[in-house]
Amino acid sequence: MRLTMLGRPGAGKGTQGALLAEHFGIPHISTGSMFRDAIRSGSALGALAKRFIDRGHLVPDDVAIRIVEERLTRGDCRNGYILDGFPRTVAQARALDAALHSTGHELDAAVEIRISDEEAVMRIAHRWVCPECGATYFRRYPACAERSRCQVCNATLTQREDDTEETARERLAVYLVQTQPVISYYEERGRLITVNGEQSIEEVFREMVDSLTRVRDELESSGAL
Repeated sequence: MRLTMLGRPGAGKGTQGALLAEHFGIPHISTGSMFRDAIRSGSALGALAKRFIDRGHLVPDDVAIRIVEERLTRGDCRNGYILDGFPRTVAQARALDAALHSTGHELDAAVEIRISDEEAVMRIAHRWVCPECGATYFRRYPACAERSRCQVCNATLTQREDDTEETARERLAVYLVQTQPVISYYEERGRLITVNGEQSIEEVFREMVDSLTRVRDELESSGAL
């Protein structure tokens, strides 16, 4: 299956994307990892992306889509993939559709993990991460309130400097302008799946798997997979 994860900052796209990747046996590909791979490779595209990143600027759409296109041609994407952090704009969504169409494919589904604005702000302001494995913990929840070490690799948890209520509201404002319209884009094309993100991790995952299994079954019966 070819999927993309959508939702407000703090919705849990990374966590759920990783779980879905394991469940379906396809790679979970974040925008950040794609850019880092491109830069490490020493390619011309990587060098171009690095110029913008080093200046604190967003990587332009034309550069980003070329990096995404290159990543999706690798062997591990043959049976599908889960994009996380791309597309961020309707222009990127259109470019992705065009790129996939040229290879005879299309995105099977866009999965929106829906949470409220206030939930997004509170999650980001209370988010702690593992610097080693990237696991995320939200200290507003009782199970994580007193946790100081990662339960996966036992590294000491840290909080990003920009994970504050003020920056969370700024990021949310940018999201609502730039990325929220992407949800409408996929909804209009009949490819949007929306799940309630204000449940437990297990409940969100179960709801996504149920919805995506139905999509996969429909695609298989129609010969699209």
